[in-house]
Amino acid sequence: MNTATPLDRDKLFAARLYAARARPYLATALFALHTVESRQVPTMAVDRHWRCYVSPGFVDRTTVEDLAGVWVHEVSHLLRDHHGRSDRVARERGLTGPAERLRMNIAADMEINDDAYGDGLITPEGAVQPKTLGLPAGNLMEDYLRWFQLGPRTHALAWLDCGSGADGLDRDWELGPDGAHGLSEQQRDAVRFRVAQGITGRPGSTPDGWRRWAEEAFHPPQPWRELLGAAVRSAVSAPGAGEDYTYGRPSRRSAGLPGVVLPSLRRRPPRVCVVIDTSGSVSDAELGSALLEVAAISRAVGGRRDLVTVVSCDAAARVAQPLCRAEGIELLGGGGTDLRAGFARALRTQPPPDAVVVLTDGQTPWPSARPSCRTVVGLFPRRYATGAYAEDDPDYVPDTPPDWARVVEIGSAPVSR
Repeated sequence: MNTATPLDRDKLFAARLYAARARPYLATALFALHTVESRQVPTMAVDRHWRCYVSPGFVDRTTVEDLAGVWVHEVSHLLRDHHGRSDRVARERGLTGPAERLRMNIAADMEINDDAYGDGLITPEGAVQPKTLGLPAGNLMEDYLRWFQLGPRTHALAWLDCGSGADGLDRDWELGPDGAHGLSEQQRDAVRFRVAQGITGRPGSTPDGWRRWAEEAFHPPQPWRELLGAAVRSAVSAPGAGEDYTYGRPSRRSAGLPGVVLPSLRRRPPRVCVVIDTSGSVSDAELGSALLEVAAISRAVGGRRDLVTVVSCDAAARVAQPLCRAEGIELLGGGGTDLRAGFARALRTQPPPDAVVVLTDGQTPWPSARPSCRTVVGLFPRRYATGAYAEDDPDYVPDTPPDWARVVEIGSAPVSR
């Protein structure tokens, strides 16, 4: 006789409706999830194909209000692309094995839970928050991963398993890419776009983290990991550059020296100096786009804000600012444009940059000589044939960026150069 608890779908779906009423901007994503009954998940979990696996026992012992919070939590993993970001972090930092994926799941949970609840949605029992591990709120998964390791404080979280949608590691109990009811990549993008529309349409009722996410969904930043790839390779191949010793992963040579722990060499992400054109021809919206790109560049170097500096430049370059938060960068200017001063200031930054990124409308003189490091120019779209963007001369058509720069158009796919 089968005495297993059946899945109470009425209760589960009542909780989803509760969540959609509390967070209406997430309703499209919540109802896009296909539920799968599973007795192998501890609570609820999601895979990267937008299936939600649900434990019948968990639903039976959990209140509708708590279940609503779990619904919001799980769909947040997918909207924030925690599976893709975890895969990238694992490749960049050499993180392998289930223990590191558990750490990524914990870090992703903290990114979500620090501002997900309240205002009609209660915090589910057992939800891990940054304060649980003594960490500051308001940060990204990539930041939290640098600040804690598995140990006594995380023993109580060993049960945590939000599925591959949270940490990128496929589970045996998941249906996989060929299983039924998964969303295609195009369908997943459409859901994210609809959610972003809902958030930007209600700017006063969403947390800061979700507003920043929505802005990036409408304006996807450039793939800076790829664009800065040459700078990364140059940094790690130069003698004494791009490498440092660490005991976090002992050298394999330690095996030949019993009792001696040798450090291993670790690749350092590139230092990047971002020059932002703040002349009068650049609009406030474009400056906002520039700040989104700065945030994406920070993520591309592994979340190391100490490796990113920002120079605002019109006809003169301002003091280089270390990156704290992109929203806090003071962009000064408003006059004419001469980015040669910006290039000169960027190259004087100490320590010197491995790459210079210039975000501009292109109405500027360019340096006559190739800089000593990798250069990427991000252009705000302009239709020069109209003459509408001239600063002083209506017939002025600016020179195109030099051949030694990799050129991309902000808000579009990279342009091959």
